[in-house]
Amino acid sequence: MKLNTGSVVRAAAGRDCGGFFVVVSADDKYCFISDGKSRKLASPKRKNIKHICPTNSMIDINGITDKKLRMLLKDFKSKSNEEVI
Repeated sequence: MKLNTGSVVRAAAGRDCGGFFVVVSADDKYCFISDGKSRKLASPKRKNIKHICPTNSMIDINGITDKKLRMLLKDFKSKSNEEVI
């Protein structure tokens, strides 16, 4: 699975399971993800690529703030809740 910087992913395992994050950086086995709230862009979380599910969306993270990132990811969370109902 190839992840690019700015890809929106959903955590599939761990205490952050079900949450939406953006990929800050990635390599072959791990990626660094941030949601702007518990994991700021300055200190992203290292996550195994096996434990995330990619979406088909991208966010341009160049020059983005944590507050703006939270607002963008909130839209993904509300859309996923609408699909369940």
